[in-house]
Amino acid sequence: MFKKNNILLLITVIAISIASILVKLTNTPSSVMSMYRMYLASLFLIPMVLKHRIDFKTISKSNWFYLIIAGLFLALHFGLWFESLKLTTVTSSTVILSIQPIVALFGTFLIYKEKASVKSIATILVSILGVILVSWGDLGGSNPSALIGDLLSFLSVIALVAYLLIGQAKIKNISFWTYSFIVFLFAGIFLNIFNLITSTKLTGYSSYDWMMFIALAIFPTIAHVLYNYLLGFISPTTISMSMLGEPIGATVLAIIFLNQKITALQIFGGIIVLIGIYLFLKNQAKEKQVINYENNKEKNK
Repeated sequence: MFKKNNILLLITVIAISIASILVKLTNTPSSVMSMYRMYLASLFLIPMVLKHRIDFKTISKSNWFYLIIAGLFLALHFGLWFESLKLTTVTSSTVILSIQPIVALFGTFLIYKEKASVKSIATILVSILGVILVSWGDLGGSNPSALIGDLLSFLSVIALVAYLLIGQAKIKNISFWTYSFIVFLFAGIFLNIFNLITSTKLTGYSSYDWMMFIALAIFPTIAHVLYNYLLGFISPTTISMSMLGEPIGATVLAIIFLNQKITALQIFGGIIVLIGIYLFLKNQAKEKQVINYENNKEKNK
């Protein structure tokens, strides 16, 4: 199972790395892009949702409340992050997203009293060091717009971790297909309401823009569906740790499609990030084996 989960995490990193490039390739308002991404993603999930339609009968009123809140946090994440990408560089925005493990650790400790080992914290710090090296000299500097973009990226991290924490508690009650469909749909609705309040144009976009909307609904959204699936097996901290690979993937794609330059320091930092991710996941697997062994030992007494 560990190997299978790691393969899925790798796929998610590749898929989610595409998002920042797609956002950069269009000038569509961030809230509109996010809205159509969520609506289209919900539409694409309908065949699987129909297969698991019995899930809707098992959702309690309290769970509906949490699902709606999860949709709100997801809407906030996409809206804030897409706007961040409009104001700062791909590397800068995705690097700031890499602090997710720290926020996730703090969140899981506060809500679930889930503690991290010294080794896990050490590997997180190693990876974050690598991410800092990747982004050195590209974190916005004194440019006011870039600094605002950096702040929006940070706020999007908090929203995403809140979304993941709710998912960890509720995903076990229904299939991840149903969960994804519901939160995507509500995220789209919240973004739609925001666009209506702000009088943002909802129609009249070019076929090129719609190609970007569809691409965003397919490729990066695959990552979020897989994250929802993996929440049934691994913690939000582990998922957030795997996301540290996104700045590397996004930077490579930015070099190819946006002519973004890369330095030897960024290559070195990328290697450190990948080493940190590998050590973290390996340590998490060992800790899980120890916990399972101790639990089985207690049962056999």
